[in-house]
Amino acid sequence: MKKVFVSGCYDILHAGHIQFFNECKALGDHLTVCFASDEVLWSHKKRRSSIPQEHKRAIIKSLKMVDDVVMGENMEIGLDFKDHFLRIKPDILAVTEDDQYADMKLSLCKQHGVEYRVLPKTPPDFKPISTTGIVKWIRAPKEAPLRVDFAGGWLDVPRFARDGGFIVNCAISPLVSTNSWCYEKRAGLGGSAAWAILNGEDGVLSELNFGVGWQDPAIIQETGLCVWKSGRHPVLHIKRNGNILRGLMALNYTQHEHDTPVIAGNHRDYDSIFNAGQIAARAVLYEDVNKLAQAVRMSYKIQIDEGMEPLTDTEKCLACKYCGGGWGGYALYLFSCSEERDKFVIGHSFAKAIEPYIKPL
Repeated sequence: MKKVFVSGCYDILHAGHIQFFNECKALGDHLTVCFASDEVLWSHKKRRSSIPQEHKRAIIKSLKMVDDVVMGENMEIGLDFKDHFLRIKPDILAVTEDDQYADMKLSLCKQHGVEYRVLPKTPPDFKPISTTGIVKWIRAPKEAPLRVDFAGGWLDVPRFARDGGFIVNCAISPLVSTNSWCYEKRAGLGGSAAWAILNGEDGVLSELNFGVGWQDPAIIQETGLCVWKSGRHPVLHIKRNGNILRGLMALNYTQHEHDTPVIAGNHRDYDSIFNAGQIAARAVLYEDVNKLAQAVRMSYKIQIDEGMEPLTDTEKCLACKYCGGGWGGYALYLFSCSEERDKFVIGHSFAKAIEPYIKPL
């Protein structure tokens, strides 16, 4: 009887593990799977076990290709399975090609005359996932806000950052989920960052990889009405609950898609963007809607000077501007009272009322 031995954390079993076990069993007649104990998992990975270890043993043992299950308790890094390995005396130790403890496992096999077999990671018929990916998915929020920005946009892009600059934005409801998205796509509201966060990804890294700024994931994760310091990474300067904006905001869709990366390199007036951010930051500090409207009007003028189409019905609101980098997507309209906001929404087919959102404690 040819005995095959494999070891790993196997903290959350997924289809990749099942495929590996099947390929290992095909190498011989008897397959032993060793999984790391709770103590080993904590010591080596600094991670708590996802389920009690006896439950983990029962789940692995129930797999039809597995003949025996043992628990690795040896505290030698990378060789928690060593005691069982020496007792069972397998014919083959099977590992994946990305095994981080390959050298010490190979050395152990040479010492005891055991065949060391490296198996390629065969991609399954569907998108593969790792244990880390599953943990991210479990921890991902079920819903997330999108965001509107008032002033200082572009100063969150690392290459355009300025010392002393501020970016001012606000998380908004209605919220979105992977199953329910009540806004247009590619709309200048931070949708790509929200989608990444909802899928368990690092939102800030995701946006920076696009070549744009971090303000979208920063405010979506923080929520509230926020002032951020300009720089390479998000640093929160001031936060308010946003109640001063309740009943005063609406979005109107321009019927054109928004694409920030395409316009990131355009020439624009960064001095004026800086000044608008300063005024908006003071508005948040003193909770002054009129001063915030002044910063929004300054931001809108910058957008128009850049060549964007003038927005309609600007006289019906306190202030307005394109969301995000502009050139399509939604426009934000700020009103002096909820009655004026609601009248605007009723009168425009592509308008919707929004409210500031702050996550519950």
